Amino acid sequence: MSTELPFFGHVVNGEEVPSIDGATMPTVDPYTREPWATVALGGQKEADLAVAAAREAFDSGPWPRMGFDKRHQLIHRLADLMEEHADELATADTRDMGKPITQARHDVARSVWNFRFFADHARMSTADTYPMDSGHHAYTRWDPAGVVVAISPWNFPLMMSTWKVAPALAWGNTVVLKPAEDTPTSATILGRLAIEAGLPPGVLNVVHGYGPDSAGAALTSNPDVDRITFTGESGTGRIISAAAAKNLIPVSLELGGKGANIVFDDADLDNAVHWAIEAIFRNAGQVCLAGSRLYVQRGIYDEFLTRYAAAAEKLVVGDPKDPATQFSPALASQEHFTKVRSFLEPEALGGGTVLTGGVGDGWGVRPTIVRDPSPDARIVQEEIFGPVVAASVFDTEEEAVRLANATPYGLNAMVFTENLSRAHRVSANLAAGTVWVNCFFIRDLRAPFGGVGDSGVGREGGNFSREFFTEPKAVVMQIAR
Repeated sequence: MSTELPFFGHVVNGEEVPSIDGATMPTVDPYTREPWATVALGGQKEADLAVAAAREAFDSGPWPRMGFDKRHQLIHRLADLMEEHADELATADTRDMGKPITQARHDVARSVWNFRFFADHARMSTADTYPMDSGHHAYTRWDPAGVVVAISPWNFPLMMSTWKVAPALAWGNTVVLKPAEDTPTSATILGRLAIEAGLPPGVLNVVHGYGPDSAGAALTSNPDVDRITFTGESGTGRIISAAAAKNLIPVSLELGGKGANIVFDDADLDNAVHWAIEAIFRNAGQVCLAGSRLYVQRGIYDEFLTRYAAAAEKLVVGDPKDPATQFSPALASQEHFTKVRSFLEPEALGGGTVLTGGVGDGWGVRPTIVRDPSPDARIVQEEIFGPVVAASVFDTEEEAVRLANATPYGLNAMVFTENLSRAHRVSANLAAGTVWVNCFFIRDLRAPFGGVGDSGVGREGGNFSREFFTEPKAVVMQIAR
């Protein structure tokens, strides 16, 4: 029996290729802690070749010129192929980062919808006209921006890649996708399917590699790039923004989060507990939107935490490849496990008490609830990106808002209340790009997505993606002589 691991290459100019020097890197299954595949390891040369292919495809190829109808057909064909290969795509993400397979399948469905939505949105979008009194007529064009570099994170490898790639392609751009080095394989599969779907060479390229002094740095500093979209850690976002500024390249940055989950004493407790579990323990808390700070009004604090801890302890922990598994016992990498584990050291807890959870086996951290840490504790102020929630009590609406806004982040928040006026008031006063009321993670792809403060720059989704991935042009015509 052959023990050779499957190989995943770069996708450049319509072909899957190895690195020029043959360099490779392993991708490790966090559950087994063993390599399961070999991936091409790229750098400056591979990044430059991919950008050159995308540049040629944009400047001289058919993609920006074929019109919305033909692009719409090809993107939907790609979505069809993704559905046909859903198990392969889901398994790739599960093997790469330890995500439970049921959640990975959900991610594939969301990824397919990203392509279908943005293909439809671009085809049906309307432009503006501006009536003029001087015998002239003005209108806008939404022309593609050019070559887009999309850098995606490791926690939702396929879904976040398609969130960037889909609108860029739908508006006629060409793309170079660099997935996270820890979770590269679904990106290669996506590139293979794009070739099969009939996308012209150079329209969607995939380059694997690291960030600093590697493929990532080469892509973000290349002057032939017209847009950069990145999701990841806030510090990396600052580096990318600085590199892009040298070439005046517009950037869209969706960065870290420290989501506040506010539960008022009039909330539906069953509903609030359900979503509070989802908000921090789905994907083992490796979610930028995670509700990692829980604020509960004093009158229900003890009862809520009792129910919450019981629900956390009932989560089915097991092999991520088992459809029955709700919570993976392994974080995405050894490096990340070490980071998350550091937040459970006494000095990070700020006097808080661990109600349930803690460090597990291997690279695992169990669903963990920490009660009553100090407001300035690391566990409260810093992004953990793991299954650890800091629970605190509050008395008044004003106090809840003040606590929720007391971090540098502002990606999202949740509010649980049956008082409609309070829901509107609190939502308006929270410094966050998204506020969910009595739910979590529900998305409308027309709505803006992004954060404030250390959570990012810019918005994507619907018309917001159109504005970023195009160069709006004003056309003014004389129509009376």
